[in-house]
Amino acid sequence: MSYSSFALYYDSLTQNVSYPERAEYLIGLLDRLNHKAGLTLDLACGTGSFTIELAERGIDIYGIDGSESMLSVAKQKAADRGLDILFLRQQMQSIDLYGTVDTVICMLDSINHLTRESDVMKTFSRVSLFLNPGGYFVFDMNTLYKHRYVLGNQTYVYDTDDVYCVWQNRFEEKTGRVGITLDFFGREGEAYHRSSEHFYERAYDTERIVSMLSKAGLETVGLFRELSFEEPDDQTERIVVAARKIK
Repeated sequence: MSYSSFALYYDSLTQNVSYPERAEYLIGLLDRLNHKAGLTLDLACGTGSFTIELAERGIDIYGIDGSESMLSVAKQKAADRGLDILFLRQQMQSIDLYGTVDTVICMLDSINHLTRESDVMKTFSRVSLFLNPGGYFVFDMNTLYKHRYVLGNQTYVYDTDDVYCVWQNRFEEKTGRVGITLDFFGREGEAYHRSSEHFYERAYDTERIVSMLSKAGLETVGLFRELSFEEPDDQTERIVVAARKIK
């Protein structure tokens, strides 16, 4: 999935996401875990907003994403902020780094974009391979509750300065997947240019995720509600997972 059209409008459609708040939360979580970020990988970094926020807070970080279009936006944004950040094009389930890292992060439900359990397992195994002993893998996931009751079969309309977007969801009870169709109408003077994206997100049972992490040599040390240090409940929409590479 290239997300080429999505990359053009991703930042416009996610203006409600407070990346500074999320960066401060992550730093606070690592402090709570008594872990120094060290060399950090932002896995599935998208357009690089979170990567940039962490870099500006002094974290030695680089980003990986499977979409060339997303990375192109990320590189330009970093350059505009005067930052020299390495961005690499690789798929999550087959990352191949130059060396090991101390921390891997994967935020804003990127793991949900892996709709096959085998790909989740491959991703966890590759992360574990390149994590230093005692290093941390921190990621978040949309829950089945969110897929069923929040995203569900909803349709959303976004009207920004850059684009008019119709976002349609279709929930699959059997698989826990949400099929997402995005129709973009980008403004070009007095006219509009239409483009579309279609992809799936899949929600995974937390116990299954913990089991797969364990098989990859990663010990789950914390499960939290989004932007919180409290335990998730049955109506939590996004869970943050903190796992440590077993020494």
